[in-house]
Amino acid sequence: MVNDMKDLSVELCGVKLDNPVIPASGTFGFGREHNEFYDINILGSISIKGTTREARFGNPTPRIAECRSGLINSVGLQNPGVDAVVAEELPHLRSIFHKPIIANVSGFSIDEYVECCQKMDSAEQVAIIEVNVSCPNVHNGGMSFGTQPEMAAEVTRAVKAVTHKPVFIKLSPNVTDIVAIARACEEAGADGICLINTLLGMRIDTMRRRAVIANKMGGLSGPAVFPVAVRMVYQVSKACNIPVMGCGGVESASDVIEMMMAGATAVQVGAANLKNPYACKEIIESLPTEMDRLGITSLRDIIGIVE
Repeated sequence: MVNDMKDLSVELCGVKLDNPVIPASGTFGFGREHNEFYDINILGSISIKGTTREARFGNPTPRIAECRSGLINSVGLQNPGVDAVVAEELPHLRSIFHKPIIANVSGFSIDEYVECCQKMDSAEQVAIIEVNVSCPNVHNGGMSFGTQPEMAAEVTRAVKAVTHKPVFIKLSPNVTDIVAIARACEEAGADGICLINTLLGMRIDTMRRRAVIANKMGGLSGPAVFPVAVRMVYQVSKACNIPVMGCGGVESASDVIEMMMAGATAVQVGAANLKNPYACKEIIESLPTEMDRLGITSLRDIIGIVE
């Protein structure tokens, strides 16, 4: 069989994964729902739903707007809060998923990031902490932490001071120079970079003459953003010496390989899960065939192969 000859395994900061495919935060919940469709242990890892200090109901509805090549969402980090996640969601996930878990953390102040990361760092089930710096800084007029190198570095330094596990900073693509921000995070001690988060988008209901989403704007994800994600993964992986997790519009095994050739060590699948709950399973199962077609025996051999 093709599968017997192919090595799909990768390693992120000493954390070994059977394959590079990871459901992206916010598209897979805490694993419960998808485990009803298939055995989620086929996955390389899971990036759990974005977690904040306090429980959040999220943004007003409607929160979703469809687009020709993706969707716009403005869910607003709906989650039960970090204490409930650590006490209830992580133990349940561990009972159905027996591999390393990635905890996605968000915050509206440095103190909130620090507290959430501290609690996730002490959770036995968590192997990697993914810090989303696309949140608005409430102490700085609502500007996203990830839009300026100095602010992204400040978050990185603060969370690295209270954690022992690898920290990946998830960056926003809504910036002019992604490389400057990634380098600032690396210099501040980040163990890895995850990119991209969603691009800011908007849809208008022309009949009603108003924005489709209650918040007016939201994050565009899906195949439309894939070329932007590949470009940013390529730029950052060439400029930095820490691993990159690629994310944005991935829908197929071919997309995973393209993202890895651009420089990603692991690849997250987001919007595709919302359209097809079997997306990650199908991608993993078709990877050996795609590798065979391209003459690839080990995925680790193609990471950053494009000059």
